[in-house]
Formats: sequence, C-alpha cells, structure tokens
Amino acid sequence: MATIEDVARAAEVSSSTVSYVLSGKRSISPPTRRRVEQAIAELGYRPHMGARALASRRTSVIGLMAPLRSGVDVSVIMQFVAGVVSRAKEFEHDVLLLTQDDIGGIERVAAGSMVDAIIVMDVEAEDRRIPTLGALKQPAVLIGLPREADGLSCVDLDFEATGRLAARHLRQTGHRDVALIGSPPEVMARHTSYADRVHRGFTAECDENALTGTVEPCEPTPDGARTAVDALLDRAPETSGFVVHNERALPHVLDRLRERGRIVGRDTSVVAVCPHDTALAQHVPMTSIDIPGEVIGAVAVEMAMTRLDGTHPSETRLLAPVLTERGSSAPGPYARAEVDV
Repeated sequence: MATIEDVARAAEVSSSTVSYVLSGKRSISPPTRRRVEQAIAELGYRPHMGARALASRRTSVIGLMAPLRSGVDVSVIMQFVAGVVSRAKEFEHDVLLLTQDDIGGIERVAAGSMVDAIIVMDVEAEDRRIPTLGALKQPAVLIGLPREADGLSCVDLDFEATGRLAARHLRQTGHRDVALIGSPPEVMARHTSYADRVHRGFTAECDENALTGTVEPCEPTPDGARTAVDALLDRAPETSGFVVHNERALPHVLDRLRERGRIVGRDTSVVAVCPHDTALAQHVPMTSIDIPGEVIGAVAVEMAMTRLDGTHPSETRLLAPVLTERGSSAPGPYARAEVDV
C-alpha cells in the first residue's frame, strides 16, 4: 500500500507538500499540485482518515443519535436515518449511529473529536441532553422542538400545526365529535416533542371551534387498538371523526372500527398522521398528513454543515404540514350545515 512518502518521491516534493495538497491548508502552485495529484492517482494512495482529520480539524463524520426507545416505530425512525445518510454522503461525510440516549455517548464522540457535528432525534419537551449539546464545540441539530432549545438549531414537521390541520379537516367535512388516537402511553409520558405538539394543536383547534375532542393514547398492537377504540366509543359514542397519530396501530384501529360497525369513508372519517407509504398501504387509502422523514433528515444535515465554521447562527425550521384527501374521508353528521372554513 502506497504511503505519503511514496507519493512525495514520485512527485519529487516533500511529504509536507503532499500533506498541504491534501488538506488545502497552504497555497500550492498549480504545477506542483498537478504532479502530486497525478502521483496519488498512479499509486492509488488513500490518505489515512485520522491523519486527514488532524490536518484539517475535520473528521468527515456526522454523529446521529437515534435512540431506540420503547414505543417508537423503528421503520419510521429509519426514514429519518436514510435522509441523514443520503444527504451526508453528498457532503462527503459518513454517519456514526448512536442508538443509546445516554449523555456519556455524546460526550465521548465529541471530546474524542470523532465527529464534525451531531444530529439528535427523539427529542423531549424537557430534554436532559440539551445542556450537554449546547456546551459542545461541534454544532448540534435537533430533529424535534423542545420547549427551550438553548441556542441549538432545530428542524421538524410542524406537529402542532399538524394537529390543528387534522381537526380542521374533520370540522370542515361536518364532524363535531372527534378524537385523537395518539402515541403509546410511554411516549406520551416522556413528553416526546412530536406527540405533545400534535396533542396541543388538536385540542386547541377543538377548543376554538366548539368541537368535542377526546384524546386516547394507544399501544401499537391489536389489543392496544381495541382498548383505545372501545374506550373512545364507550365514552363518546357520537364520535365520527378520528385522527390517528400512531403508524403501527393504524391498521388495528381500522379493524376495530369495522368490528364496531363503523364504515371508514362512509359514516366515519379517519385522518392518519404517518408516512405516505403507510397511508396508502391500508385497506382504505387514508386521508393523511405525511411525515416526511427523509426530507427532515436531509435538512438536518444541511443545517449542521452550515454551522461548521461557527459563524452561522442557530435556527429553527418547521416544515408546514400538507393534508392529502383520500378514501377515508366521509361527510359527517353536520356536513349539510354551514361550516366556517
């Protein structure tokens, strides 16, 4: 395997000149640069990444903390991961995946200069990782929106607007008794940012528009969906419009509604907050608000890259929700009444 000394001899320059060509730390004359680059190509030289990192103070690695906590849908998480990996590749960066949520993991990769930036997922409203992230020399980007970001950049779907949009669609199609079947209880108990914000937006839209709104957490299993649907219909039997923000529970919720005599798309409306492919995979194509995980992951990388030189200020980007109406929307009991749009 060729070494930097081999390249230097072939190009008739010093090893330090080869290093400067690789790192770009000093200006090298065009003829000399061309000789070095030709020698690198002919010898098949591949610089040691650790040496390049020391020379450039960059590692070409992004840390991605995607903790696999209970209650999360791994398939959805992987859409965000795919977005991060794909966009990082375009910036010639690799991705170091951290699946634990301990602060020590953040400190290890940062203090050891293993990464240029860190992207953090599954953010909670009061996230204990934020003080540590804010103190790092590397830029950090949150996929999520805590109550206080403390100078960190954030990107996410605007989940509060998502909850409002879903409830508004049900109101505009004539439903007055509506329900949110939400995230699993443990996700709600952790006050995971996206779950809190959907809940807040849904209830606010209901309160402001005289809707009777009910919220029920849901385990992502057939039994969990049965329990949630039964609890809602037993407590509020007039409910005719549902928002489901629980991808794994969605097919089981639809099954239980059918067992309870509700025909989705005819006498019952369901709006799903989920990835596009999940909405289309159900026995009734779902009216849905897409969770664009790959787009959000890609934007997180772009935000991290802009902050590498330390001059770009922190920012928050919330992607506006878009509702696509499909077969699961049905006119509600008040569809013929005048609806305030």
